Amino acid sequence: MRAELSDQCVSSALEYFLGYPFITGNTVTRLLNGDQIFSSMLNGIRSAERTIELLTFVYWEGEIADQFADALASQAKAGIQVRVVLDAVGARQISDENVQTMLQSGVNLQWFRPLTSWKIWSREHRTHRKILVVDGTTGFTGGVGIAEEWCGDARSENEWRDTHFKITGPAVKALIGGFYGNWAETGQRVLNPDDQLPINHAVDDESVLTVRATASTGGWSDISLVFDLLIATCNARLWVTTAYFVPNQATCKLLIEAVERGVDVQIMMPGQYTDERVSQVAGEDTFQPLIEAGIRLWKYEKTMLHVKSIIADDEIACIGSANFNQRSISKDDEIALIVKSPQLVSTLANDFENDLEQCRQIQPDDWKKRGLFQRMLEFAGRMVRPHT
Repeated sequence: MRAELSDQCVSSALEYFLGYPFITGNTVTRLLNGDQIFSSMLNGIRSAERTIELLTFVYWEGEIADQFADALASQAKAGIQVRVVLDAVGARQISDENVQTMLQSGVNLQWFRPLTSWKIWSREHRTHRKILVVDGTTGFTGGVGIAEEWCGDARSENEWRDTHFKITGPAVKALIGGFYGNWAETGQRVLNPDDQLPINHAVDDESVLTVRATASTGGWSDISLVFDLLIATCNARLWVTTAYFVPNQATCKLLIEAVERGVDVQIMMPGQYTDERVSQVAGEDTFQPLIEAGIRLWKYEKTMLHVKSIIADDEIACIGSANFNQRSISKDDEIALIVKSPQLVSTLANDFENDLEQCRQIQPDDWKKRGLFQRMLEFAGRMVRPHT
């Protein structure tokens, strides 16, 4: 068994292999479910004095979608520079009225990789990033999309369970970079002569390492390396919450090795309420060896679980837009923040334990007795696993 790595060694390993430094002086605030998330984001938009950048995969319909369109349009009319990037696949359900409301008010709205493009090979690779930056100094990222499904407080199956984060401090610069990486691909200028670059002052003591991942033509991105490093370096605890759990064989091996060296590995994912049953089945094909190794798998049964977070030991948390699936590690642009903060880890661990009250553990004996139809679905899921 390897010697345990100290917290400092873990941080150094992450910096060394990812090629990004931890930046100190940040405050990362956890926002729980739509009631907290949307009010904080809308307050940020409405308080903007210079600039707003919004990048999202999901922008669908509903009252909350109207509120965001109206808030962005109102600020553009007031002279605020408002730039919006919507993924052409994820946001295809947005209403024409909301698009026109923004465009007619002066919002600079761009579509990421439109489906009418002649570059047919780009249609499979999307931007899954969720980024909002206000005045260059306050950022938001996490799992939430702009749609009615996320409203409320996860009280029923009609209110999705999700977590988002508000960031202040120098780490916001990396979120800005994540936005403009996709903005530039739409053919827009990254820097205009009248742009006022923000000054990010240190506000707290939380350190953040930000990874702006872009899938390569070889089907790999830094998200895969982030996940592998967190699994390989944790000493005592690895608690994963993900909307879509579809690990590959190499990741399964790392998870099993973590258990063998004494790490408490628990993974929480959606149960009966899921918006991607195909993805769910593709992940279930990997359950048997994980359960036999002692990994605890939990299915959240109250509503759709859309949270994306990883807790590694007592100091490291990974947050952002990436799921624990093949799309996030090989096909989509993602944003991931590795936060060194005992306070944030404690908050997320408490959320995890509270969510366990709504979960059903997959028991080893029950899983071995699963029916032929389920096994057939899992076999079929292997065919689509690389695409889920």
